[in-house]
Amino acid sequence: MEFVECTYYVESAMPIDRAARAIAAEQSTGTWTDISTKEKEVDERLGARVIDIDGSNVKIGFPIDLFEIDNIPQFLATVAGNLFGLGALKNVRLIEIKLPKSFLSEFKGPRFGIGGIRKKVGTLNEGRAHVGTIIKPKVGLSPKETAEVAYNAGIGGCDLIKDDETLTNQAFCPIVERLEKVMEKIDKIKEESGRTVLYAVNITVGAEEIIERADIAMAHGANMLMIDFLTAGFSALKTLRDDDSVNLPIHVHRTMHGAITRNSKHGISMLPLAVIVRLCGGDQLHTGTAKGKMESDLEEVKEINDFLKSDWHSFKKVFPVASGGLHPGVVPYEINAFGNDVVLQAGGGIHGHPDGTTTGAKAMRQAVDATRKNIPLEKYSLDHPELLRALEKWGRKVDWSELYGK
Repeated sequence: MEFVECTYYVESAMPIDRAARAIAAEQSTGTWTDISTKEKEVDERLGARVIDIDGSNVKIGFPIDLFEIDNIPQFLATVAGNLFGLGALKNVRLIEIKLPKSFLSEFKGPRFGIGGIRKKVGTLNEGRAHVGTIIKPKVGLSPKETAEVAYNAGIGGCDLIKDDETLTNQAFCPIVERLEKVMEKIDKIKEESGRTVLYAVNITVGAEEIIERADIAMAHGANMLMIDFLTAGFSALKTLRDDDSVNLPIHVHRTMHGAITRNSKHGISMLPLAVIVRLCGGDQLHTGTAKGKMESDLEEVKEINDFLKSDWHSFKKVFPVASGGLHPGVVPYEINAFGNDVVLQAGGGIHGHPDGTTTGAKAMRQAVDATRKNIPLEKYSLDHPELLRALEKWGRKVDWSELYGK
């Protein structure tokens, strides 16, 4: 019999073995009392079982027949459902998922992955870290203003420009007009520099409308799509990937994840979410930073990134995205922690440069180049004034608590 294996961190007043059995029962064939409608054969075939207990970590095996395999909502209801509300458990956190080949074979995984995205951008041989930015301010710009910001960032050296997670199709910046104007600027960058810049247009909407919105984006020249996978739902991401007419890379934002992942003792860690994103076909995924403004555990982020870049079934590898508080001064920390297969996504760290967006993008690229050449940023900045100005403003780190206190 094949099993989906899930590891949970558990805190409970009851003995850990009883707590583990409670999880297995609640999420499969059990209930709180004896019932007359259940036969022994059902338990033997579909009952989840405790595979291992290691301190506060318990591993539960769910028989493969419990699942409608390509149904992610049903899968999550089983491995991450009512157990979080069990009164006998003080805390429970899903920390790992292992899936059998028969399960994996029902999914497509990323269409492009790291290699496909590098091929589009032209960095397949160079292999350097990609530099990305977010349109700033996050919301409020007109389509024309958005396009101008995109051009300034792209001509300065950004490989990726993305919408903010809160910008979709609002009246102040309609998606069609925004996309048309931004792609005009992307084409202009190509003509002037020979470089291909990706624009991840945010098409986040419910699963029932996601293909329609993707079709609209493609009809108006999109070269990358973006989706907020938690707010839209895993099904929206999977629907987008499964439709063969949608032949574009998918940039996956994780907004709202902190409500699920931040408590280190309860909820779901980011790794299982990353597993499902790769399964469902995301090509790029935000995972965390080494030195940024968002809460993260460096070793956990490394573990997530390592998984996304590992050989797993026949799936292509996912480009990890580091974002939130990055600027040129912290680039060496990011690359030393995560390697070159990472997208360094800087918003304020580019647009906040003293000399503007284009210069800020140049400074980020210079920081990437210096790090690849193993040259200290301070030394490299002596003949790269854009980087020098960035270091003068931000240095090598930022005290975020002090900044937000102003």
